[in-house]
Amino acid sequence: MAVRFLLIIIASFGIRQAAGQSIKEELVSDSSARSVLKGTLLIPEHKTKQPVVLIIAGSGPTDRDGNSPSLKSDYLKLLAENLAANGIASLRYDKRGVAKSKYNGKEETLIFDDFALDAASWISRLKADPRFSKVIVMGHSEGSLLGMLAIQRSAADGFVSVAGAGRPIDIILKEQLHANANNPASLIQAADGIIDSLKMGLQVKQVPMLLSGLFRPGVQPFLISWMKYDPAVEIKKLNIPVMIVHGTTDIQVSKADAEALRIAYSTATYQEVEGMNHVLRAAPADRSENIKTYFRPDLPLKEELIRSLTEFVQRIQ
Repeated sequence: MAVRFLLIIIASFGIRQAAGQSIKEELVSDSSARSVLKGTLLIPEHKTKQPVVLIIAGSGPTDRDGNSPSLKSDYLKLLAENLAANGIASLRYDKRGVAKSKYNGKEETLIFDDFALDAASWISRLKADPRFSKVIVMGHSEGSLLGMLAIQRSAADGFVSVAGAGRPIDIILKEQLHANANNPASLIQAADGIIDSLKMGLQVKQVPMLLSGLFRPGVQPFLISWMKYDPAVEIKKLNIPVMIVHGTTDIQVSKADAEALRIAYSTATYQEVEGMNHVLRAAPADRSENIKTYFRPDLPLKEELIRSLTEFVQRIQ
């Protein structure tokens, strides 16, 4: 494994006030042979050691704040700020090749395990930081599985899956493609064939133009490496306190996924947040109205979520 270095950029911090709590913000960097990752530490000003939560973002070009080129939501930034207001430090970061983080390799050389190794490196650094008493990994969406894999490489004190899949990604991809009434039967048939090939570890040379964004040749090695994992299997390999969170109006990750994780890890704390969607806001079940909240960074996160997460972290000894 490549040697990594955590650099605390002292010149890039500030002090905030949140609900009477002074919060220090530090910009951090984690470097390896092929990447330079950038992140943000929020640290409540305590005299004693405190817990810290590593927040792992979901799929696609999602940055540390929960945003992407086509999405402005700030839900991960707000999550970190709400935790800090409750006395819990956090680190969130841009993934390889996203926002301010750099990736020096080619797209086709990037695999799912690389992201897990990045998260494991952050865990190790947080464990070595004398300011923190315990490290809890919190993965959102795709970040849930990455968190499970990271903890197997670098032990943590607790794990939280927020809107995490409980089934292999090939099953979920097919389900999502079939659920979209706008997809013609011929396109779905082509997609099913590509997914089946990738599941067997076989790349596909010819991809229909309408599916190139999802299955272009450069991303196929990543998908193949992702499809080999079953979250319900990986979560069983943990031996720490676990919390599983599902929002009842999440239109991206179903309750079946949360139940699969819940069954697999029977001692987990299970929290179903009524009326919460994938970006952790109050939202109706109607798809069009639900999606509107994805572009409303001014909307607060669900209070029940913050309360439950705070209680879970504080219970871990």
